[in-house]
Amino acid sequence: MTREVPGLVGARQARPDAYAKVTGAARYTADIAVPGMIYGKIKRSPIAHARVVRVDTARAEALEGVLAVLTPADVPSVRHAGAPDPRREDLREDQQILPEHVRFVGDGLAAVAARSPEIATEALDRIDVTYEPLPVVLGVERAREPDAPRLHGTPDNQVMPPLVVCAGDVEAGLTEADFVVRERYQMGRPVSCYMEPNACLCQPEADGSLTMWSSTQCPFMVRGILSEVLGLDPERIHVIVEHMGGGFGAKQDIYQHEFLCALLAMRTGRPVKMEYTRTEVFLAGRTRHPVCVELEHGVKHDGTLTARRATYTADSGAYASHGPGITSVGTEDLASLYRCSGRYYIEGHCVYTNAPIAGAYRGYGAVQAYFALDVQIDEIAIRLGIDPVAFRLANAVREGDHTSGGHRLQGDGLRQCLRAGAEAVGWAKRWRPPADKRGRVRHGLGVGTQMHCGGAYPFYEEVSRVRLRLEDSGEVVLETGMLDIGTGALTALAQIAAFELGVPMAQLRLRTGTTHGVPFDNGAFASRTTHTGGRAAQRAGRALKGKLVDLVARRLGQPSAELDLRRGAIVRRADGAVMLTLSELAREIDEPEQASVLVEHHAKKSYSYAAHFVDLSVDTETGEITVHRVTAVHEVGRAINPNGIEGQIEGGIQQGLGHSLTEDLVLDPVTGRPLNPGFVDYKMPLSVDMPVIDSIILESPGTSGPYGAKGIGEDPIIPIGPAVANAVTNAIGVRMRALPITAECVLEALHRLGQ
Repeated sequence: MTREVPGLVGARQARPDAYAKVTGAARYTADIAVPGMIYGKIKRSPIAHARVVRVDTARAEALEGVLAVLTPADVPSVRHAGAPDPRREDLREDQQILPEHVRFVGDGLAAVAARSPEIATEALDRIDVTYEPLPVVLGVERAREPDAPRLHGTPDNQVMPPLVVCAGDVEAGLTEADFVVRERYQMGRPVSCYMEPNACLCQPEADGSLTMWSSTQCPFMVRGILSEVLGLDPERIHVIVEHMGGGFGAKQDIYQHEFLCALLAMRTGRPVKMEYTRTEVFLAGRTRHPVCVELEHGVKHDGTLTARRATYTADSGAYASHGPGITSVGTEDLASLYRCSGRYYIEGHCVYTNAPIAGAYRGYGAVQAYFALDVQIDEIAIRLGIDPVAFRLANAVREGDHTSGGHRLQGDGLRQCLRAGAEAVGWAKRWRPPADKRGRVRHGLGVGTQMHCGGAYPFYEEVSRVRLRLEDSGEVVLETGMLDIGTGALTALAQIAAFELGVPMAQLRLRTGTTHGVPFDNGAFASRTTHTGGRAAQRAGRALKGKLVDLVARRLGQPSAELDLRRGAIVRRADGAVMLTLSELAREIDEPEQASVLVEHHAKKSYSYAAHFVDLSVDTETGEITVHRVTAVHEVGRAINPNGIEGQIEGGIQQGLGHSLTEDLVLDPVTGRPLNPGFVDYKMPLSVDMPVIDSIILESPGTSGPYGAKGIGEDPIIPIGPAVANAVTNAIGVRMRALPITAECVLEALHRLGQ
C-alpha cells in the first residue's frame, strides 16, 4: 500500500463539489434549460379510491399553448414495479404509467405539455374526469377484514405471502421463562423531505434517442425500466444526474413523471421539463412505511432471554414499491441485535391500503424493527431492576454469533459502542429511575442501539465498477456509475483511488452522473457507496499503479520491484529519484488500454454498530420535550473521511429526531386525503431545534470494505428513536411505545398515570 501520499485515507478531506454547491454554480435537474423546452404537468386524483370512468381532454386541448395531452389510452399499459433496483422475486409489478383505477389521493391519471408551466396548470383544470368512487381502505386492520375491497386482487390485501424467519423451539423457550413480556409498538408515516423536489427534463435527439436529466439515485436503473416499459433500446436512452439535493432512498423509485416526460417529448418532438411542486412531493413521493410490531420475549429472573416471537406488519400504501424489501429486512432484523437463546419466530406481513405510496427510506425496515426491539429490551431491564446499559451489554450480539441469514458476525462492535457511550455521558452516575424524578420539568437519559449491513447483499447481487485511466495531461480520471446524493461518497472514492495509486487528490478527476461512457453501478442506496464502490476504487487504484509501474520498468529494463509510483511520478524505490512523471509517461503510451483499468466488485455483507445516548427534559404541564444532547457512538470499521462520517451522523440524528417527536403525514381517516402536505403543517426540526451532538467514531476494521470501512449513511437514523422514547420514559415514568412522541402524547400518558 502506498504511504507516500499523506492526508488521504483517514484524513478530513474537503469535498470536490463543495465550492460549486455553496456558490450556487452547481446545476440541479430543475436548473437545466435547453432551447425549445416546454413544460409538463400531471393531473392527479383528488379521490383515494375510484375507477376512472371518463377523461375528457377537449377543453384542455383547445387551450392555446397546449401541445399534447396524455390519458391512459395514450400510454403503454405495461405494468411495472416502480422500484428500479436489480430484479428480485419479491418485486410486484402493480403500477402503470397512467392507471384507470386510482388508489390514493395524488395518483396521476393524465398529463399535459404546454409552452409554459402556467398554461400547463390551467390545462389540468380543464381536464374533466368522471370517477366511480370506491370504498377507501385505510390501515392494515381494515385492509385485512373479509369485506375490505381487494385493491390489487390479493388475499387480505397482502402485497406478498407472509415471511417467516425462525430458529429453535420458541414455545419451549417461552415455557421455561420466569415471565413473558408482550407489547405492541407503532411507527408513523414520516416523509423524506429532501430539499430538491423530483424533477426531470427529457430531450428527443435527431437520431431517435432520448437524453434525460433526472433527480434519481439510480440512473442505470431508470434507464433500464424506461427501456422495458417504453420498449426502447437502453443504449438509446442517456440518463444524466449532475447534482442531487437529497433522496434518502425515496429517489430509488422511478416515478410517473419520468415515464410521462419521455412520452411527451416523443409525442411533441420537443424537450419537456417536469418538476413536482412541494405538495406533489408529499402526495406522490414516498413515505416511510408505518409498521406495527407485536413483540414478546421470554425472560429469566437473571436477565437471560429465553425466546423471541414477533409479527412485523407494514402498511405499503397504494402500491408495493419497496414494501416487500423493507418487510424482509425488518423481519430479519428482529432476529438480531440481542441474543434470545437461539430461539425465535418472526413473521413479516406487508399490506396494501389507499394511503400514499410508502417506499425506500433511510434505515430501510430497520428503523421500525429496532425501535420495537430496543424499547422492549429497555422495558425488560427496568422490570428486572437491572441497569439498562448493563442489561444490553449482557445480551448484545458479539463475535462469532450468527444472523438469521447465517452470516457470522465479526468483532464486538455493539458492546464497544455501549461502553464508550456510557462512559462519555457518565451513565453510571447520572442514570436514575423515574421514581426519583420530581418537579414540573423532569430530565431523562435514554439509550438506543442498532446494527446494520452496508449494501443489500444477499437480497440481490449488487455490483460496482470503477474505471481509472491516465490522460495526456497526467491527470487520472475516475469513472463510475455511482452517484453522490449529498453524502460525500465520491470524495471517499477519490481519496481511496488516489491513495492506492500514489497521486495527490488534485491530480485525480471524477467523471460520474451519466449512463454513457462510464461503468455500470446499481446506484446510491443501502449504505453501499463507500463500502462497495470504495472497494472497487481501491482495487482499481492498485491495478493501475501496477500496470503503469510495469510499463515503465519494461521500457527502462529494470525490475518492477525497484520502482514505485509516488506523488504523481514513477520513482526509484531506493532513493526516490524521479524516473518519469505521469504526464511524461502518458505522452509515451501507444495504446489507451495500456493506461486504463476497469475493476468490478461484488458486495459482501459487513455489519456496523451504533449506540445513541439522549439527554432530554419533559415539561409535565405542556408535554414539551427538549432534547439537550445526543452522544452518538458509531463503529464504522475504518473512517475514510471523518468529516463525511460526522456529517452523516448529524444529518441522520436530525431526521431521526423529527420522526421521533414531530414528523408524521396525517391522513383524513375517512377520505385518505393528507392533511399536512407541506412544510407549514408538517413539522421538521430546524437548526435552532437541534441539540448538541457529540460524535464518537470507533474503528474496528471489517473484511469486505476498503481498509475495513463499513457503511454509515443509514445507521444514525436507526438508534435515535428508541433512545428518545427510552429517555422520555425515564423522565416521566410512562412507557412510550409509539412514534412520534408529541406533546399531546406526553400529556395523555401523564393523564393515564394520574398526573
